[in-house]
Amino acid sequence: MSMDHDLLIRGGDAVLPGRGRTACDIAVRDGRISAILAPGAPASAATTLDARGLVVLPGAIDVHLHLGHGRDIARPRVPEDAARESAAAVAGGITCFIPYLMTSDPFASVLPEVIGVTEAGSRIDFGYHPIISTETQLAEVEACAREHGAPTFKIFMNNRGGEGARLGLPDIDDGFLLRLCEAAARAGGMVCPHPETIELAWVTRERAKAADPDGTGGLATWNASRPPFVEADAVQRAGFIARTAGAPLYVVHTSSGEALAAGLRQREAGAQLFLETCPHYLTHDVDWDGGETGGSDTAKINPPLRAAADRKALWAGILSGAIDTVATDHVHRGLDPKAGGIWSAAPGCPGLETLLPVLLTEGYHARGLDLARVVDLVSTRPAQIMGLAHRKGAIAPGLDADFALVDLDAEWTLTRADVRSSAGDSIYDGRRFRGRVLHTVVRGRMALRDRSLQDDAIGTGRYVPRRLAAVRTRRAVATAS
Repeated sequence: MSMDHDLLIRGGDAVLPGRGRTACDIAVRDGRISAILAPGAPASAATTLDARGLVVLPGAIDVHLHLGHGRDIARPRVPEDAARESAAAVAGGITCFIPYLMTSDPFASVLPEVIGVTEAGSRIDFGYHPIISTETQLAEVEACAREHGAPTFKIFMNNRGGEGARLGLPDIDDGFLLRLCEAAARAGGMVCPHPETIELAWVTRERAKAADPDGTGGLATWNASRPPFVEADAVQRAGFIARTAGAPLYVVHTSSGEALAAGLRQREAGAQLFLETCPHYLTHDVDWDGGETGGSDTAKINPPLRAAADRKALWAGILSGAIDTVATDHVHRGLDPKAGGIWSAAPGCPGLETLLPVLLTEGYHARGLDLARVVDLVSTRPAQIMGLAHRKGAIAPGLDADFALVDLDAEWTLTRADVRSSAGDSIYDGRRFRGRVLHTVVRGRMALRDRSLQDDAIGTGRYVPRRLAAVRTRRAVATAS
């Protein structure tokens, strides 16, 4: 008997474009969705996956993270680097990610090398965002976009006065940002600024150090050293520069009500500006005591965790539609680099495993966030904005068969034993969640089954060239209080 399909997902509800949660069966052939079928419709397949009691979401797409090697977060050096962090991704229902590639070397040689290393280890599909820091890299923008399918470019606006040395990057200025925006506009690309005005932060940092030289104030002191207006000033400045140059702007890791409001003002003024936030800004603030980790310094991040009022403003932005995406800003740092107090601790924390659980627990269950909006934030909108919608981001015939199968009511507590990332720790250690990924499917292959990683998925991830399409920004306005 010949089989019509390679995989059938039977008995579940799927979140479908324009229809929301719908009872259906899903058929897969050659890594793509071949049909959306009525429940129980006649069909045959080599493999059938029982989804009764589960909801099938399109696989999440994390468009902001850092892959590295050991304590270096610049890029993966060996296939195991990609294998380990993509294991964390599939455990959290992520089927595609786009890390930032950080180097001062030309991309002509580095990008193909890094793609090869990542393909050799990754369990999921991926792209890359080049970080532009040098004149040579600036001249490579068009080649990255048109020849390598990497049309989104990060810039650290805070890399001035030697600040970039920690990352091995040279200083830049607003003139460099302007020229990057102009180059991106010519190449059909987009700029992704890390928005902090470092000249302001130099002043606030010295004041915070004078008030708390030993860093005993922890997260509150770190927030005082780089307060929200430092972020908001850079957002409005980048928005104005990008609007002048005619380039779209994707503002990463929006952490505060002030930065959100600044972005919305530029959007209303005509900037093609997209806004991202991260799970940790939705769940943690300066009053966090460290939970099960034993110290709040583990949550040192750039930009810092903010006040409870900022969390409220960001949730308002999510509920109103003003915020486009939620991404992890995952950094595979464990506890050791966090030692020495708030002034010495390395910034960043892991988050791949907890992206969907946070939105299901704190969004869907706690705030009534519709499942279709959850999908919009972590799948559909990231795919549209980042040039992946021709392959990913929704459950529809012809698209890649990328799925996260979720038990919406499963209650569970994260422990360090659950953390697949090489970080080996999480700021969510000991936190209770409602909603858990049981199976993850990448292009029709099981990468996670019954919560167990499938080792034959290692090295099956593929680089996906991207080309940006015309995507409208949204005019919804969030309250900043």
